[in-house]
Formats: sequence, structure tokens, C-alpha cells
Amino acid sequence: MSRILGFCGGPNAIHEQAYEVIPGGIHDGAAVLLEGGEVAAAIEQERLDRIKHSNKAPLQAIRWCLDSAGITLGEVDHVAFFGEQEFWDRKLAEHYLQHSERVLADARSLLRQLLERGLDGKLPHGQPVFVGHHLAHAMSAAALSGFDDGLVVVIDAQGDDFAGEVFMARGTDLQSLRRLPVAHSLGYFYLDVIRHLGFHLFDEYKVMGLAPYGDASRFRQLFRSFFTLQAAGEYALSLQATRLLDACLPRRRDEPILQVHKDLAAALQETLETLVFHLLSHFREATGQSNLCLAGGVAHNCTLNGKILASGLFRQVFVQPAAHDAGCALGAALFVHHQNGGDRRPRELHHLYWGRALGDDAEIEQQLGLWRPLITYERLADPVAAAAKLLARGEVLGWAQGRSEFGPRALGNRSILADPRPAANKDRINAMVKKREAFRPFAPAVIEERAAEFFELPEGTTRLPFMIFTVPVRPDKRRLLGAVTHVDGSARVQTVERNTNPRFWQLLTRFGELTGVPLLLNTSFNNNAEPIVDSVADAVVCFLTTRLDALIAGDFLVRRGAGGSVEAQATFDLVPSLPRFVELRRRRTFSPPGGWTDRWECRRNFAEGTRELSAPLFELLTRCDGLKSLGELLPESGREELLHEVRDLWAARLLELRPGAARGQQRRPPRSQATPRKRAARSG
Repeated sequence: MSRILGFCGGPNAIHEQAYEVIPGGIHDGAAVLLEGGEVAAAIEQERLDRIKHSNKAPLQAIRWCLDSAGITLGEVDHVAFFGEQEFWDRKLAEHYLQHSERVLADARSLLRQLLERGLDGKLPHGQPVFVGHHLAHAMSAAALSGFDDGLVVVIDAQGDDFAGEVFMARGTDLQSLRRLPVAHSLGYFYLDVIRHLGFHLFDEYKVMGLAPYGDASRFRQLFRSFFTLQAAGEYALSLQATRLLDACLPRRRDEPILQVHKDLAAALQETLETLVFHLLSHFREATGQSNLCLAGGVAHNCTLNGKILASGLFRQVFVQPAAHDAGCALGAALFVHHQNGGDRRPRELHHLYWGRALGDDAEIEQQLGLWRPLITYERLADPVAAAAKLLARGEVLGWAQGRSEFGPRALGNRSILADPRPAANKDRINAMVKKREAFRPFAPAVIEERAAEFFELPEGTTRLPFMIFTVPVRPDKRRLLGAVTHVDGSARVQTVERNTNPRFWQLLTRFGELTGVPLLLNTSFNNNAEPIVDSVADAVVCFLTTRLDALIAGDFLVRRGAGGSVEAQATFDLVPSLPRFVELRRRRTFSPPGGWTDRWECRRNFAEGTRELSAPLFELLTRCDGLKSLGELLPESGREELLHEVRDLWAARLLELRPGAARGQQRRPPRSQATPRKRAARSG
């Protein structure tokens, strides 16, 4: 049985930023292990290093995949990396020209050295191999679609030297029909416009949610001036940023969202749909294919996907749920499996529960016990029945079960759940946990057998298991489902199969028995500063730093511990440490007539922006060694105020706090990684 490891991500370790070969262009690192052509393990690097959209080398993700199979790096038959080797070699050469103090390396040598050093092993000869970016995306969709043949369309901002590619698939044989030039990048076009609206990279889904509040007709003519439809599904793009000024001045991130911004978002969404349908319609007619597979970042536009599904243009539509770059790790591994004569095609995709398991009851209880008395917990005889009752009486729960999901959606194993009926739950959950824009909708999860009672599913469609299509809520159910019905009457639905996730299906069913509604509001289990939780510790930290009513982890119901002096003492017993990607910085600035001013800051080493710190907090952080408790580090004077600052920094995930009881169970990192990284900026 062959073992194939696929991975994607950047070349830097978590504490490094040495090889910024494509600034801002590497993100969503991941690793996938295939055994006999089937996924044995898959996880995104962000779930482990706790960096949203992690651009770091996915060493932790790879190590977890290998450990889960009980093998070493040398026991893998093939290792596949996303991207064309020529492209990566050129980018490394360009990087060397700007940083000639570094060693000039080709991509294979650099990656081989990175893996062998980081994982204490030896790669097979000639590894890793390279699989083109869009080819990997395409294979991730075609191989798992269950279709015998079909059209495969990949659309994103850029991968290698292109902005997308169209393929014909016969089984897992892929034939390229057209490559989309970067000048025609729909991903970049969308990003450029949302920046005018005060949003940034990775905010595209927010603007998709904003669009239904707007009137596309207001700026339809303006956006039509930005593109030209051509023959054979071609189009030309010419975004004139200065013309957006005719609509409004660029919005700053912290400024209010006005109707003009909503109308621009609506026109942008309409334009994206127009251009994609133009491309799809041509290839539907030219190839005669009635099956469609979609991948690439643009395929995460659920509104677009829903309209394609409802249009009837294709008989069947499969959208790879890991359509973003993490899916390239999966596709690269699948391509190498196919290329090396894999004896059978992988099974049709039914679930994405490929990540870390929470552990058995004993392991979960051991982890929870470390956090007492900040929390209390009890083992439930029937956790499904208990959760259903809590939800029916209005509580909002963190729900962590089994293996974590691969990809950007929480699909019932790392979820925040709530009653989908009260419209007020949208604002309530935003205030409790998410601290996100009020216009963004929440998604419903519903048992597959009754989905058609609540949602208008296209004819022949019974299952939408990956929360990647937006469909209309039935008009007579919209008022009932106030928390999950968007302003345009739509919902990004997830259908849940009994055999795929039995516990989540049972919870939905039991909630339906109590309320008549066998569905729940389902959103990702995280706050606005972190990736989706993965471990028991992640879940507890998110619970403690939000206002969730309760947490159910495995069979255990978790509540907050008693308040007052007990909780305060427990907080003082926590051990602070800086995440390995956080840097401290003292900066001196000169401002006449006052003279020199000192500022103390912390920043992540992978993103712009800093957070200002008080001088006492900065001094405390410089003394964090992963061993001393807060009680040992906090000064006597100003202790309560400083503790409040510490908690804010913890909630922002710029500081880690762990139980003192766990100190002896965790390996202390090397000195170079354990001590805070400090840097003094130049005065001026």
C-alpha cells in the first residue's frame, strides 16, 4: 500500500520570516497523507500553529499526519508539493537578488532541507515532486466528485503564472483546455474592489455577505466599463481604480458601512457572476459536458455556487469544499497517486473529518482537569439529549467532537451551535463570541431527510454536506428561521447524513423533537482572532475568553468555575508565554516640542499592524519564560489593571496562558524560541 504525502505552505519556520519569496501570496498551508489512494489524515497548519491562514512551513501538520499513521518521513513513498518547480525556482532567484546574503537554492533542495531538518528524517530520492498549482486544485475536485467525466474549472487570484485553468476530466485524467492569464484574474479583481470598501485579503466572504444589502443597478454601468465580454468565453478586465472614486472615497477599515458600500458590493458580486457564467456557458456548449467541478479561491463564493446550481446549466455540480490553497495539498497527493498508477480511484467525497481527534474520555477529562477551578465539568450519560435541551432553552454552546474538519468550515465537530429561530441570536452570538460585522449571516445545519421542508433545493439535489452553496429558504420558513435566514431570504445550508456524522445528526434530530425544527445555527468554534479550535485546550481557551454559555467536549459538559477569589487565584496560577510568532518591540519617536517618546508594542511576524502595550505589560512580557506564573510575574501595585490587559491580550491570541499544572507535562522550547524576541526600531 503506497503512502503519499502532499503539502503546501511557505518555507519559513513559525518564528522565521527569512524567505518571503511571494509577499502575501503564500497562505493556508496544509498536509495530507494518502494510504492506498484514500485520505488517512489531513490537517491545515493553522489548526496547530494557531495562525489564521498560516503562511508558515507546514511542519507541524506534516508531523501530525505521519504520527497519526505511525510512520516516519522515510517511510513515505512519494512527497508532493503544490506549484510548478520552474515558477518556484524563479521566485527564489528573484528573492536572492534582493537578499544576496542568503544562499541561492533551488526549490527542491530548499524544501528537501526544510523537511529533513524539521522532521528528523530522510526523504526518498528525487523527492519532493512538484504538481502545478491549478492542476492540484483541479485534481482535488475531479478525483473526489464521483463523476465519470466532467468540466473542471479552477478560478483564483493567482497560482504559478496564471489566474485559473479549465480542464476536461475523464475519471482522474485531466486535459487542460485553457489557462486564464493573471491580467484576467477574477480573484485580484474582487480583491482590488473590496480594498476600496475597506476590506482586505481573506475578507472576500464578508463582502459576499454584504452584497445582498445593496442595489447592484446603482453601479451596474460603472462596473460594465471594467470588463468586455468576448467570443469563446473570453473576457477582458480593466479596473480603473480612479473611477471608483466617482462612487465614493475609499473607506477606512474602522469607518461605518454606508449604503453606497453595500451597493458597490452588490455590483461587484453581480459582475463576478456575469463573468463566470460567460466562461462556463461557453465550455458547457463547446464540450457538451453536463457535470461541473469547481475549485480555487473564487469557488468559495457560495452565492455564485448557489446560482450555478440553480441555473440548470449543468446536471451535477461539485465544489471542492477545500477550494482554497489548503486543498492543493490534497490535490497534489491525489495527482501523484494517479500518476504512479494508483490501482483505483478514491471514493466520492462524503465528509472532511480527517483531522485530530479530541481523544477518548480519559484523555479529554485529563485535559479538562488541568483547567480547574477556572472551569467545572461533568460527564454526561447522554450528551446529545443534554445538548438538545440546553439549546432548546436558548443556550449557545461550544461543541467539540471526534476528528476535526479539513478546510475552512465547521461541519459539526468544531462548532458553535444555537437555536436557529430567534433573529436576535445573530447579534447575540456576534457580541458573545465573534465580534464581527453585524451584516454577516450565520449558516444552518439540517438533517438531510428534512432539508427540502425548509430550503428550496434544485430538482434532483438532496445533499449539500459542505456548507458551500447558498440556496433560498422557503418563504413560509423565513420568519421561523430568523437567525439563519439572510436579508435576501437565502441560507448557506449544510445537510447532515446519519451515517456520516451520527452524533451531530442525532443532536439535530433530538432538537427537532423538542422544537419541531431539526436544524441548528452552526458557526465555526473560534473567536475573531484565531483559527477554528482543534484540541481540547483550544476549546477551553475559546470558551474562557468568550461568553459562550457552555462547552460540550466529547461526553463532558463544561461550565465556568466559581467566581470571586477562587477564580482570581486560579487566574494568577496560569503561566503566560508569548506565541512563537509574536515579537516585542520598543520604539522611540521624536515629536517636537515634547522630544523623544517611548512606545512599547507587540506584533505578529506574518502580518502588518502592531498592538500598543503599557510599559508595565511590556516589562512583564519580557520576563515570560513559560515557567513563572502570572502571580509570580505581576507586580503588587497596579495588579488588577495589568491583569485586565493580560486577559485582553489573551483574547486577542497575542499571549498564551496555560494551567500551572501543565508545566511539567510540556517540553520547554529551546532557549532561542522560549525567550521573547525584542527589537528596537530606529529613532525618528
